Amino acid sequence: MIVDCHTHINCAAGDIDASAHLAAAETVDVCIVLAEAAESSEEANTRLSEYVGRHKEKMIGFGVVEPTRDNVGVKNLTYLTDKLGLKGVVAYCSRCGFHPAHSRAMRFYDSAQETGLPVFFHNGGTLGPDAVLEYAQPFFLDEVARQFPGLKIVIGAMGMPFVEQTLSMVAKHKNVYADLTINPSRVWQVYNVVMAAHEWGVMGKLLFGSGFPSGKAGECMEVLLGFNKLLADTNLPTVPRGQIRHVIERDTLESLGIKR
Repeated sequence: MIVDCHTHINCAAGDIDASAHLAAAETVDVCIVLAEAAESSEEANTRLSEYVGRHKEKMIGFGVVEPTRDNVGVKNLTYLTDKLGLKGVVAYCSRCGFHPAHSRAMRFYDSAQETGLPVFFHNGGTLGPDAVLEYAQPFFLDEVARQFPGLKIVIGAMGMPFVEQTLSMVAKHKNVYADLTINPSRVWQVYNVVMAAHEWGVMGKLLFGSGFPSGKAGECMEVLLGFNKLLADTNLPTVPRGQIRHVIERDTLESLGIKR
């Protein structure tokens, strides 16, 4: 099974143009759609629920929770699952400006662990000028992973630009995974990220993602499967193609304990 664990669609806006997202999803078996950080998490989650609900055979939704503002109790997370049909939650620590181990955030993780919801940390990648880059550092999640060993954690976009911290976290904690979302046009970056994961011995903890609309699953898979040809004219080390294929074909839903 091929699962794209990282896609977005602007559900917080009044009109939803899903044609491009639906087209990109055709290249995978299932895609996870992450709600965007918005002024109203409730509105964003409701719109996301309506969208993925129309495409249940293909899509799974992760609702957004902003712990310093939203209800972080079990009752609220149960509402996301039972009423809205969402299967996980996404946190934007950098963008929303809260420390990953903020006291209310810790209460949120406790509720997520109790309800069995995985948490996707969307802290890295391209950030706006008001985002707190410090809070994007994956090592801040070490306390979270230690205190909540039953909580499935996904570090989005390999924790860019803090890739080594991400690999350390993935290697250290059984319950921590990393989303291998790449930019196909950044060949040298793709090479270094994949090679570093191979050298750390954590290829088995990587989940395939496209980051749509930043990338498309088909293009990302093509680049990864042709990984050893990226720098074919050099004598640089390579990664066994089978390991890369296993990342793409990994059953992310099973890894995160998600039932459809």
